[in-house]
Amino acid sequence: MPPILSLRHYNHDQIVHSHEHTQLVFGLRGQLDFEMDGRGSRIQQQQLAVVPSETRHACGSASGSRCLILDIPDDDNWLQQRLGHHSEPGWRLLEKPAALHLSPAQSQLVGWLAASPVDDPVISEQGAALLLASLAGGCEPVMQSNPLPLAAIHAHVERHLGHPLEVRDLARLAGLSVPRFHARFVSETGMTPMEFVRRRRVQQGRELLIGTRLAVGEIAARVGYASQSAFTAALSREFGMTPRALRRESLDNRG
Repeated sequence: MPPILSLRHYNHDQIVHSHEHTQLVFGLRGQLDFEMDGRGSRIQQQQLAVVPSETRHACGSASGSRCLILDIPDDDNWLQQRLGHHSEPGWRLLEKPAALHLSPAQSQLVGWLAASPVDDPVISEQGAALLLASLAGGCEPVMQSNPLPLAAIHAHVERHLGHPLEVRDLARLAGLSVPRFHARFVSETGMTPMEFVRRRRVQQGRELLIGTRLAVGEIAARVGYASQSAFTAALSREFGMTPRALRRESLDNRG
């Protein structure tokens, strides 16, 4: 039996197996492609896969994935002893293969455990029990969520790149609370809403640098940066080049 809690990295090498105990796989970073009983899903941050005992499953990650794994001991008394009155909903959660969304509070707990010394037996045992008790309160199936209106969200971001953009404005477009929108956006795109906004700002800034003769300071303002230096720093982080170097490279390629 493996440790109750462990951190694991997955890559493009596909794993196909089953085990005698039930396993929960919590996404921390990247995307893990999962298949159970002929049904596919993608486990990302703020999601988990429930793999009941003896369930044959396949998983792999083309770009790499880091997960927190909870291997539940194959002992009927273990859950009852640690969860008490939470054990009945806990059993219901674990009896069927599923891909589930975590609530913001559950996701915070997963993140805290992932940053803890999970090889410590006390932290592992008690952390697993706390996490299972939280999950017994309910999780939303991944497939029951209507997809976010990503086209409308993208259009709104494009129209307002030059202005302050807040997650609550995007959440309003989706008709969701800020925490729920944040979780759903990460689940469906693999990045946070503000990471998406930042990427669009530097991408649009690069396009304006290459395609126009606008001054760098004006381009910075058009794509939402408070100063030319902040824009330059963002471009350097994203592309490894300053605005002047990007323009010069573009001109050299044309020549």
